[in-house]
Amino acid sequence: MTLSSAMRSSGGGLATGTLLPELEGQTQLLADLVEVMTRDIPSLDHILALVDRRLSGPCGMTAATVFTLDPDDGSLRSAATIGPAAADDLRVAGRVFRVSAGAPPVRVGDRTAIRLRIGGQTVGVLVLTGTDLDQLRPDVAAGTALQVAATLQVLAAEVHRQYTEHATSTIRKLFEEGATATSVEAAGQLLAKATGEAFRTERAAVHLVGPDGMIRYAVGVGLTQEMSDDLRRNLVGKRAADSPVWHLMQKINGPVLVSDTERTDISTGGFVHTMKLRSFLAMPLMSASGPVGVVLCGDTTVRDWSGRDHSLARQVAMEGALIVDGARMRQAEQQHVAELTRQAYHDALTGLPNRSHLMDRAEREVELATANGGRLALLLLDLDGFKRVNDTVGHHAGDALLQAVGQRLQAAVRDHDVVARLGGDEFAILLTRNPDAASAAAIAGRIHDRLSEPFDIEGRDVTVGASIGIALFPSDAGDMTTLMRGADAAMYRAKRNGGGVRSAA
Repeated sequence: MTLSSAMRSSGGGLATGTLLPELEGQTQLLADLVEVMTRDIPSLDHILALVDRRLSGPCGMTAATVFTLDPDDGSLRSAATIGPAAADDLRVAGRVFRVSAGAPPVRVGDRTAIRLRIGGQTVGVLVLTGTDLDQLRPDVAAGTALQVAATLQVLAAEVHRQYTEHATSTIRKLFEEGATATSVEAAGQLLAKATGEAFRTERAAVHLVGPDGMIRYAVGVGLTQEMSDDLRRNLVGKRAADSPVWHLMQKINGPVLVSDTERTDISTGGFVHTMKLRSFLAMPLMSASGPVGVVLCGDTTVRDWSGRDHSLARQVAMEGALIVDGARMRQAEQQHVAELTRQAYHDALTGLPNRSHLMDRAEREVELATANGGRLALLLLDLDGFKRVNDTVGHHAGDALLQAVGQRLQAAVRDHDVVARLGGDEFAILLTRNPDAASAAAIAGRIHDRLSEPFDIEGRDVTVGASIGIALFPSDAGDMTTLMRGADAAMYRAKRNGGGVRSAA
């Protein structure tokens, strides 16, 4: 009904253009709503303010509440209120679903519940409270409901746009950053941080499980240091399957969304308890090989999760499992490459660097010493009496002796020096950090004395000696090849003289 038609239908008393009070407020409400809808995107608070202003007189309205209908789970949530709303307004709003969509508004005492429909779909319920709501004209109720429904539709479209943009950005960021994670720990930390940002929660955390179902790693974001320590202490080494949340996720094969932890079962010392959460969202990380872990985020207050949150949780969980799996593969590949590199540059029996490692390191040290005017010393060492041990005790004892010799050599030098096994019973020691002839001779003498002490090999004392040759850079040689020849020649002079230490000079 338009303003002019209302004037005509009211009879001759309105010839002057004045309206009866009950008609003036209600008709003006429709005009106000049309104006505000055509001018800009209205807010629910603005619309309720118009309803309150125009209906408080003719209908005695004292309060109004708009409830939105969640399309995913069918629940009603309060979206806007004006005036003192009653505690059971939600129950009154639900009564409109007991009647057909085209039925008149539902009256319950001093309240009227009006279904909000647009485009053939119900989007919410408007509950009005007032002393004379029987004066509310059907056309005004229908017109107001349509305008409120249109506002809800516009706002829902904007929320959906923002959600889609946020979800797309979250998944893209997670994918891009996750592709660079080179360890499961790094992937877990990234996932915890991204999940907290995705759902805008106060706290988030992740734990990862091994093939045996035991929790191997746990990390959180937004936690105090005490909480972080408690999280690792309470979770790492425990069975993931002991968690009620884990059981529920496995049962429903998807995320668990809890609005209030006081209404659900949580375990003492678990994720939720340790992080002191009142509401939370937990997502299982599932790979092709089975469970990978759990990512969880939440707040210290009650929170109503939406269907969109559930949908995003499934996306994050799926992407998170891929990220952890990818990081695990990259980590295994790096470990494999590192092991191959170690094998290529280390002796398999003693674990010491081999000849290739020694030569590479020595070449770098020679370049540095040449550039800064420093010195190096190379000691070559050959065991005396090693063949006798192999022949009398056995090759297995010889291997054990070589391992013990390597340990004594490493204990006799500094961390920045290099002890290498060249092959057989021949070893090399590269002394760095500017050693002079006296310090090199002192170290060689200490090594000779240490190797002369008996070795406990399989319960028996085994004694060997050592012949050690020393060559210095740059006084004895100007390059590594010449330095090696000098030390080798000095070692053989020592061996011909019955062992001990000899210098190239």
